[in-house]
Amino acid sequence: MIIKKSELIDGKNIQITGSKSISNRLLILGKLFGNIDMLNLSNSQDTTLLKKALESDSEVIDIHHAGTAMRFLASYYSIFEGRKTILTGSDRMKNRPIKPLVDALQSLGADITYLEKEGFPPLQIIGKKLQKNSVKISANVSSQFLTSLILIGGKLENGLTLELEGEITSRPYLEMTLKILNEIGIKSHFAENKIEIVAHSDNFRTEHYEVESDWSSASYFYSLAAIGRKSITLKSYHTLSLQGDSIIKEIYWKYFGINTVSDYAENSISLLPEPAFEYPELISLDMNDCPDIAQTLCVTATALKIPFVITGLHTLKVKETDRLVALQNELLKIGGKTHITVDKIESCEFIEPEENISIATYNDHRMAMAFAPFALVKELNIENEDVVEKSYPEFWEDFAEVSKPI
Repeated sequence: MIIKKSELIDGKNIQITGSKSISNRLLILGKLFGNIDMLNLSNSQDTTLLKKALESDSEVIDIHHAGTAMRFLASYYSIFEGRKTILTGSDRMKNRPIKPLVDALQSLGADITYLEKEGFPPLQIIGKKLQKNSVKISANVSSQFLTSLILIGGKLENGLTLELEGEITSRPYLEMTLKILNEIGIKSHFAENKIEIVAHSDNFRTEHYEVESDWSSASYFYSLAAIGRKSITLKSYHTLSLQGDSIIKEIYWKYFGINTVSDYAENSISLLPEPAFEYPELISLDMNDCPDIAQTLCVTATALKIPFVITGLHTLKVKETDRLVALQNELLKIGGKTHITVDKIESCEFIEPEENISIATYNDHRMAMAFAPFALVKELNIENEDVVEKSYPEFWEDFAEVSKPI
């Protein structure tokens, strides 16, 4: 789709769907422990696919591109006694590694077989009662591997202890999962590199849980406010969030002068650009705890020509695409020459953007949404724009609501 060069409309209000991360955790927990009445559930494709899978009696479960669903369901079906499940996905999903999680589940006694390539989906899972209650797993792989195990921990007869080896990646996502467990009555303990989940044999009473809106999705509006220097209000947010990506508040205040003001009565936040803000000479950040918002930050910094060094990004290489390579390729089109390593991206030089910019999305929702705010600088084409359905189906409608062509 072509996005004409645009400007922000000051003071627009946007309602963003519930957090995909929280919604997906609650769906698994609701199936394992009893009824959870969820308000503001995410309408993302990932959550829709997970919900459909959990309601299906089919032997073959195809989760397409939904990486979270693949990881969470691998553990879920492992303890679904007596059920045989073939867990598969898209061609890209069949090339996303899952071996650390499968190794951990097998060490607990799970019956899982690779059907094609060793270490990758599709998986054949024969559900059974897992007798062991302790496992070691690398902490510097995807936090979703660890979360997948945490979610089933309370259902195991003797609970579950995870011993995490190495530096912990995306720690806020683990803390979010444990807070959700605590809120619905499952006890846990997280100290140093050990997570303990206490067995929980009883079903829940009906729990009513309002899912807060998604902070990863909010990041694109922070980018718009930073580049366009006008205010935007986002509904169903509060600053005391469970989500690690809420750190976007502090990042965009420090480096781009975007103040986040909460209205508790309206359950909303307003993004207010500081008029006399002086941009920094360099943005230097370790985003190990929040890698999903790195693409957004790099586009914002390139649009404003602020040099940056972003580290802690090793997990981006195993996402929907190799996001570091994709980011380097597409930033060049909008005027940003960069250098990348296995876990870092660094700006080298800012040049004139291409005349006819066409952003490849690599079947990655975040590439499409992260680059869209550059339309405030120059007209651009977003290829395969429908990829946003994975996490934020209404993104283009909301983008059009806050901006207008000039």
